[in-house]
Amino acid sequence: MSSLQINLKHKDIVNLLNDGYTIEIDSGYLIVKDIPYVNLRKEVKEDGILICSLDQSGQDIIKPSCHTIYFCGEYPCDKNGKALDKIRNTDQRINISNYTTNFRFSSKPKGTGKYENYYHKITTYDNIISSQAAAIKEDATAKRFRPISVKENDGVLNYYDTNSSRAGITNVSKKLENLRIGIIGLGGTGSYILDFVSKCLVKEIHLFDNDTFDTHNAFRAPSAPSIEILNQRPNKVDYFENIYSNMHKYIYKHNEFIDETNINKLYNLDFVFISIDNGESKKVIIDNLLEKNIPFVDVGLGISTASDKLDGIIRTTSFDGSRKDHIDKTISFANRNDEAYVSNIQISELNALNAVMAVFKWKKYFGVYNDELNELHSVYQISGNMLDKRFHNDEA
Repeated sequence: MSSLQINLKHKDIVNLLNDGYTIEIDSGYLIVKDIPYVNLRKEVKEDGILICSLDQSGQDIIKPSCHTIYFCGEYPCDKNGKALDKIRNTDQRINISNYTTNFRFSSKPKGTGKYENYYHKITTYDNIISSQAAAIKEDATAKRFRPISVKENDGVLNYYDTNSSRAGITNVSKKLENLRIGIIGLGGTGSYILDFVSKCLVKEIHLFDNDTFDTHNAFRAPSAPSIEILNQRPNKVDYFENIYSNMHKYIYKHNEFIDETNINKLYNLDFVFISIDNGESKKVIIDNLLEKNIPFVDVGLGISTASDKLDGIIRTTSFDGSRKDHIDKTISFANRNDEAYVSNIQISELNALNAVMAVFKWKKYFGVYNDELNELHSVYQISGNMLDKRFHNDEA
C-alpha cells in the first residue's frame, strides 16, 4: 500500500501522523515507534514499538477486526515497576517486517469491545503504556513529530507532507501532481520559486542556469551557504539541487542557458517559470512557449534609489493558453545592459515577493487557489503599496 494512498484516504492513519506519532506501514502491518514505557527496574524506556495488522477491503483500510496488538521491548510496567498484567496476553516472539515482537497484549474497549478505527486502537494502547512513563518522566511521549520517510517508489517527496494533511487540504495539494515544471534562471527570484515549488507534489522540477553561485547571490536567495561553499563557486543548478533534493526526489539540473539550440528541452514541460534578464534569450523562450501553447509566468523587478530609499515595481506576467496580445505590451525584451534606466538592485524580500506572485499565479492556473479576476499581468508598486491588475483572459 502506497504512502500516498494512506496520506490521502485513510483519516485514522493521517490523524496518527498529525498527532505526531512515528508510524510505518509495511507488509500489511501498522508499526508505531517511540512508545515510552516503564520496565521492571522502574526505568523509563522510550523505544517501545506497537504493531498490529491492517484490515483491508481492496485498497481501503477498514475497522480493526482484532483487539490485540504486538509489542517490541521489555514488558511494560506501571510507575512502581509492577507489570501491567491487565493487558497481558501471551509472550510471543514473531518476526514482522524488520522487527521481532516480544509480547502480545489484549485490551478491549468499553461498550462494543471493538475499536472504531486504528487511531482509536493505537491511542488506547499508547495511553495505557505511556501514561505510566509520563508519571515518572513528565515529557515522555510517543508524539515526537518525527519526519516520516517515504519509500523510494512511493511519492515524489522524501517524507510525508504532514502540513497538508494537518490542514485538511491534501486533495487541493494533489492538483499539482504529475506536472513537469521548468524554472529558467536561479537568481534571487528563481531560487525562491524553486523553494516554493519543491514543497509541492509536482512530478518533476527542471532547473536551467549556467551561472555560478557567488557571494552576492547568497544575500538574495533562500538558505545560508557557508563561506567554504562560496569559496568553491558552485554552479547554481548544482548548489540548489543539492539543497532541495533533500525534500523533493525528482529535481533535474541543466547547467546551460536556453537558446535556439536547446529550446526543445522545454517542450515536454507543463508549466515554465521565467526569471532571467537577458532579453534575447527571453524572446526565444517566450516565442516558443507561445507557439507550443505551454503556460508560463515571467517575472521582473525594477528597483531604484531615491533620496536614500528604495522604490520601484514588481511585475508578474503570465500566459495561460488563452489570449497573448498582452505579452509584447508588458514584457521588455531589451537586455538589461541596454536599459540605462534600469538598475541591478535586488533585495531578498523583493525577490521572495516576486516569486510568491509567480507561484500564486501558477497555483491559480491549476485550481489550487480561487481566481475571480483571471488577470494575466500585475504590477506591485512599492511606495504606494498598490497592486495593479490588467489584461483579464475573459476580456474581449
